[in-house]
Amino acid sequence: MMWNWSFAWHILPTILHGMVITIEATILGMLLALVLGLFWAGLLLLPNRWIFWSTHGITEFIRDTPLLIQLFFCYYVLPEIGITIPALLTGITVLGINYSAYTAEVYRAGLQNIPRGQWDAAKALNFTTWQTFTRIILPQAIPPIVPAMGNNLIAMFKDTPLLSTITVMEMLDRAMIIGDKTFRYLEPLTMVGILFLIISLMASALIGFTQRKILVRR
Repeated sequence: MMWNWSFAWHILPTILHGMVITIEATILGMLLALVLGLFWAGLLLLPNRWIFWSTHGITEFIRDTPLLIQLFFCYYVLPEIGITIPALLTGITVLGINYSAYTAEVYRAGLQNIPRGQWDAAKALNFTTWQTFTRIILPQAIPPIVPAMGNNLIAMFKDTPLLSTITVMEMLDRAMIIGDKTFRYLEPLTMVGILFLIISLMASALIGFTQRKILVRR
């Protein structure tokens, strides 16, 4: 089978429309992962052992169960108990929750690198716990973990094809539908692979640029 440029240009708008959904799911899923991961990390750093082990158990469960099963459960099982969520929202939510368990450990590693003395100094200056965390601790913990968070972002982006299993018409799913209808898989799958590569490289470059900017400001 030879490459057909006319066919490739014809299907490009469909592939690009799927790419928009893929990027949307990745960005929104990562935002959820960043917020929820910070919440998990905060609980894991509390001195209360009951809270620590409860949070640890939740995050371990999330990490140790396959993302695909989590997607299936939320989309196909929850409606049986009266909880119905649109496919794309389900995908974004499950991606965010799944990756929040990984970002929690990244956050925790960054936060634990901050010397305890900074907490004590802030307390001596009458800073509240919230002020200490948001103005002193977190700004120092974030820069070193930017590369790890970037890796999670790229990994999530490459996991978005799994959303096709719950009827989300993302980029790869549209390529497969085109192939099923036309019996030509070379062009759609090649284009999807190239787009994944380009976007991943652009994301890597943006993450590196962001890290350098943060380091310069420090």
